[in-house]
Amino acid sequence: MNIQLLGPLNAVLSDTSIVPEAAKPRQLLALMTVRAGQVLPVPLLMQELWGDHPPRSAVTTLQTYVLQLRRLIGAALGPDSTLAPKEVLLTRHGGYQLQVPQVSVDTYEFERLVAAGRRAEDRADDEAASAAYREALSLWRGPALVDVRTGPVLDVELTRLEESRLGALELRIEADLRLGRHTRVLTELATLTGYHPLHENLHAQCMLALHRSGRRWQALEVYKTLRGRLVEELGLEPSARVRKLHQAILAADPRLDPVPAPGRQAAA
Repeated sequence: MNIQLLGPLNAVLSDTSIVPEAAKPRQLLALMTVRAGQVLPVPLLMQELWGDHPPRSAVTTLQTYVLQLRRLIGAALGPDSTLAPKEVLLTRHGGYQLQVPQVSVDTYEFERLVAAGRRAEDRADDEAASAAYREALSLWRGPALVDVRTGPVLDVELTRLEESRLGALELRIEADLRLGRHTRVLTELATLTGYHPLHENLHAQCMLALHRSGRRWQALEVYKTLRGRLVEELGLEPSARVRKLHQAILAADPRLDPVPAPGRQAAA
């Protein structure tokens, strides 16, 4: 089975989609694929589908949705398959489990590549780190599960996935900055700071990239805009790290110039 969650929901078995058209069964499949291999208790599934106010028929309706998913799985497997739908979507004590290899789900591949990027950073190989993060981010085809109605459980999972995506993006940009690619990341950082107007690290990366590109006044403007928003909306000053970067840019501190750390591999 091939499952894609980082964008529109896509689940293909034997070249056949098993994604239901109806909203609730689709939502159920989405949660089971996000937590593939885990046993999901019936109360958790009911909470996702109906929140704190499930109908009296919730248990029976949930069983109907599971049956619909199994029918789609059975149709994809075909009549000659030695594998039964109940062996893919299993009934467990108190719940259900989607039995698929984790490697078949794009979220696990994303996490594997991010971990590879971190290992490359640990051995001071920024080129490999940037490439691994870039490959991980290429798996995203849009917002995760963009075509699925979500309840409270999936909302938590989507927040986690989006934070992971943003974290990988920051790590990739950080590696690119160490490789001297400051001009390449400017457009991307301008967009990201627009989408995340209070995100200090993205603004700091943008300030550094602008400074290294000979655009100090714009770097200072980025700081001024960030500080204004933080003070106005949250009553906070920028962090000590961002303030220190601001002072270094004002002083044209040569330590801000791109110099690869000893042992780090930089782009030619």
